[in-house]
Amino acid sequence: MYRLLLILLFISVNSIAQQSLPPIGMWREHLPFQGTIDVTVSSNKVYAATEYSLVSVDLQTNEVSRLSKVTGLSETGVAAIKFDVLSNKLFIAYSNSNLDIIDNSGIHNLPELKRKVVTGDKNIYDIYTDNQFSYLSTGLGVIVVDAEKYEIRDFWLIGENGGPVKTNMFTKAGGNYYAATEEGLKTTPASTSNPANSSSWLNLSGSNGLSASAAKAVFNYNNTIVVIQNDTLFIKNSQDFQPFFSNGWHVLSANVSGDKLLISQKNSTGEAQVIVLDANGNIITELKQENVIAMPGKVLAINNEYWVADLYGGLSRWTNGSATEVYKLNSPDNIALGQLAFGNNTFYAAAGAINDSWNYQYNPNGVYQLNNGYWDSFNKYHNPALDTVLDIISIAPDVRDGTLWAGSFGGGLVHLGAKNEIKIFKQDSPLETIPGDPGSYRVSGLAFDKDHNLWISNFGANHPLHVLKNDGSWQSYTIPINLNLNAVGRIIIDDASQKWIQAPLGNGLLLFNDNGTIDNTSDDKWKLYTVGTGSGNLPSNNVTSLAKDKNGFIWVGTTNGIGVIQCPFEALTSGCEAIWPVIKEGGFANYLFKGEEVKSIAVDGADRKWIATSSGAWMVNSEGDKVLLHFTEENSPLLSNNVLEIAVDGKTGEVYFATDNGICSYRSDATDALADQGNLLVFPNPVPPGYNGPIAIKGLPENSIVKITELNGRLVYQVRSLGGQAIWNGRDYKGRKVASGIYIVIASDDQQQQKAVTKIVFISNE
Repeated sequence: MYRLLLILLFISVNSIAQQSLPPIGMWREHLPFQGTIDVTVSSNKVYAATEYSLVSVDLQTNEVSRLSKVTGLSETGVAAIKFDVLSNKLFIAYSNSNLDIIDNSGIHNLPELKRKVVTGDKNIYDIYTDNQFSYLSTGLGVIVVDAEKYEIRDFWLIGENGGPVKTNMFTKAGGNYYAATEEGLKTTPASTSNPANSSSWLNLSGSNGLSASAAKAVFNYNNTIVVIQNDTLFIKNSQDFQPFFSNGWHVLSANVSGDKLLISQKNSTGEAQVIVLDANGNIITELKQENVIAMPGKVLAINNEYWVADLYGGLSRWTNGSATEVYKLNSPDNIALGQLAFGNNTFYAAAGAINDSWNYQYNPNGVYQLNNGYWDSFNKYHNPALDTVLDIISIAPDVRDGTLWAGSFGGGLVHLGAKNEIKIFKQDSPLETIPGDPGSYRVSGLAFDKDHNLWISNFGANHPLHVLKNDGSWQSYTIPINLNLNAVGRIIIDDASQKWIQAPLGNGLLLFNDNGTIDNTSDDKWKLYTVGTGSGNLPSNNVTSLAKDKNGFIWVGTTNGIGVIQCPFEALTSGCEAIWPVIKEGGFANYLFKGEEVKSIAVDGADRKWIATSSGAWMVNSEGDKVLLHFTEENSPLLSNNVLEIAVDGKTGEVYFATDNGICSYRSDATDALADQGNLLVFPNPVPPGYNGPIAIKGLPENSIVKITELNGRLVYQVRSLGGQAIWNGRDYKGRKVASGIYIVIASDDQQQQKAVTKIVFISNE
């Protein structure tokens, strides 16, 4: 497969901002770039691999760029990288065994290993290049790649009796191939006619000075073979191997760069270092610095400098034993697995997690926020007050003061205030622990009502629902319905101030109405929606997601599709059971996402629904009976088909997708409408010569009729807005591109009442 490399986004060092808002129909990634796992160098750039993507640093200008699936890479998870200077090719091995080769002609994808159906470990652990051929050390053995023809040349299964064996590293020296495997160090002459025949390989471990154990690494150092076994380096001396270096530290990684032998280590106390050895096994340089070298991997030696890839410390550059540069790119600390939300002109992502059984996962990653193009992370690594606050899964932006409330599944309620002031509500509040787990305050859902009272789900507690009122006082509620483990989760509040509460673990969906009297529980009303006619008619009792649309309807995602409650105001009186939208495609009809888990539902400015599933992200029309878009990792830059959460920025139309491979976003064509006329924003304006993309007219009242006319009033085009935004392709009603000049935009309602006017300028080279 062949694809051109998309234009990379260049960003300045140290305070590197996220790229600006993408054009309509385009994507951007929000991947973590903090930790690095591998590093390689070309003639003018250093490339560092994170677990999700790549970073490059220009050796002359120090300019940094990001490479990801959005910029053209085939995958997200990176396992190993290697640049071959002779062929000027960059090899990228992915965690799913896919392989990209990048050169001046673009990106060449070799998916054969990824697609190969085999039993065993297909992971790629290391890449060795030698002229035309590259050798991949994998969990199966050695795979030979013809880099000139962009194809897999051969599979070498060199385990006992021709079986697979995990191969950690491969090299060539003195006319022989060497492979460091879990069965030991193996070798065969490079002239062997059939190296795919395992009988042609000799296992050197157990003799020649090596123990009969696995070989962690092997490399050619000054035309001599060095192998690592049990944290000791051995060097080949004539026919035997002699101990070369050991200092009692655990060897994490080792490699040769230039004339340097570089070893990354960690000791039993957790201290980490990189050491540089000379030809006699003496330490000539030590690199140590807390929070910079914590879990080091590969190291490069370039022009008397060292470049260290560290899983926690990121990419660092060292001169004279000191870190002169630590490349901390603007990004979240890690991926996000919890709730997404918008508020205060900020995007928030809860990074915590729970499993399918609603047990905590001890995830310390906290909350990430994106504001004005810059990411901030709130967790124990940046805020010591959050040291015991794990698994933040729910969030609620506070529009009164621009702060954030966050729910920890075990650590209570957290208020992230101004100037990083943090307050945690646990035993000093009405929140309760779960019976049998003292100290665990499980907050599983948050939502503000129209009076700015904060409603709180307290999973497993005797009082599973609380409200923190706008005056700072609390009220707690018991639920007069028998629920398995008193399991409660996400909360949404409808236009009548009723609370719809996810009741996980097969309980269904709760409806609560306090009758406008928060402190008087005697007039409260409750209802439980479950499967079956007369019981609520949910598609499943396993409710996974909730959303309120522009009509006030409640959309309920379950493990068996979607149900819609279209009369929520009548739910406690006449019943109002859920209906199941029917999707019609290709002459066939079926219930919307029947048989599939709906993990998240978000509503955009045009009342279209964005649906997260394990088969990608979907957009359906407002009624839910027509699929408008379906994004997968195969047909789009979506980072993974396993989409966990979706949120829509109503102001810009950008749709954010949290996946198990990180966050990415897509600029859609609908925004939230204004209540009445406002200042229209047209982009681009003026329209430059040669531009053929969409022209967005933003700031419209909902469902506006938008007319584009010439200055003399002649109608050029008419379109209906999607929420608060209309899209025009710059052509007239006959499909002809309009000429240079000034055009008038007139927005009106269905009664032809004019609501807004602006101008668009077209500039042409003609």
